[in-house]
Amino acid sequence: MIEVRTIFLSDIHLGIRPCQADQLLDFLRAYSAQQLFLLGDIIDFEALGRNIYWTQSHNTVVQKILRRARHGESVMLIPGNHDHVLREYAGAQFGDIRIAREHIHEGADGKRYLLIHGDAFDPVLHCNRILAAMGDYSYTLLLKLNRHLAWWRRMLGAPGYWSLSNYVKHRIKRAADYISDYESAVKRAARERGVDGVICGHIHVAAIRNADGLVYINCGDWVDSCTAIVEHGDGRMELIRWGLTPSTATASAASLAVAIVE
Repeated sequence: MIEVRTIFLSDIHLGIRPCQADQLLDFLRAYSAQQLFLLGDIIDFEALGRNIYWTQSHNTVVQKILRRARHGESVMLIPGNHDHVLREYAGAQFGDIRIAREHIHEGADGKRYLLIHGDAFDPVLHCNRILAAMGDYSYTLLLKLNRHLAWWRRMLGAPGYWSLSNYVKHRIKRAADYISDYESAVKRAARERGVDGVICGHIHVAAIRNADGLVYINCGDWVDSCTAIVEHGDGRMELIRWGLTPSTATASAASLAVAIVE
């Protein structure tokens, strides 16, 4: 098992079919930590209100997180827009899990990070509900197409995992502009609070970037990218991309260090 100081996860979306709960369980079995921060959209209450989809692996994820909290791991949940009902309980503690609207995390190297989900800085979500709903529907459709493409790639023997939704996010200008605008808004909020960086989620695009003296970190998601952020004992932040294919999911470390903040 790989020991780290802190694990940051967001956008797991337990309760929807595309949720990669089995992959998350493999990740949690491979990594132990002193602290676990869940940065929103952990259980998709909105989706469960429309159609109940809850498998044994979804249940096991909840049980494993609760078990880690009982065994001494510090666990905090910062709700997002899909589990916003839990914001009413900010300041409370349930089953050894603390709930907060936001939090300042101090790294082992002394850097201070604002922890948020990030939906408050999404202009589409707050200014155009119809457009936001259309975007959510389009993303769900892309995830369904991803599953079919993944099957065909396996049949053809294509190596690795290729994500249609990630391709669209980075190649279509409007999507790229949306990501850039979101990142700028989140960084402004971090600067206003006088911290060294921000760790968030919401847009399902994992990243670690150091620009203009401020560190922007996005945890990504567990419906498509299967990404997490871990903090090592010296304060270094690492973005983990967990494999989606059986061969990579069972690899010894089963992760790729794609970005490290020194």
